[in-house]
Amino acid sequence: MSRASRYLGWLILAAITVATIAPIGYRPVSTMPVSIERFGAFAVLAFLLALGYPRHRWQVLVLTVVAAGALEAFQLLEPTRHGRVADLMVKVVGCGVGAAASLAAGLVFPRLGTRGEA
Repeated sequence: MSRASRYLGWLILAAITVATIAPIGYRPVSTMPVSIERFGAFAVLAFLLALGYPRHRWQVLVLTVVAAGALEAFQLLEPTRHGRVADLMVKVVGCGVGAAASLAAGLVFPRLGTRGEA
């Protein structure tokens, strides 16, 4: 489970990066409000990476928050995109909720994510 969580987490970070930095015309479209999309994407990202690296949850939280900030900043380089502090805050809350959910899952299911820890 730990290895799968790691792979999925890094894959999701790559997908978020592409969706965030690409011109607005290439952004995936869904029926969800964009704040829910942002929150959900970063919550899942932090959850999977924290599950994949259970001994490094704080570092995962810092990494995901820094990634969210960097992606918001990089949007300023693309003329069709805009980085906003409000968007960053939604992503940061998602990171916190995802990391906390991973901690809760580890407490409820102690064997979850402990095999193959590096």
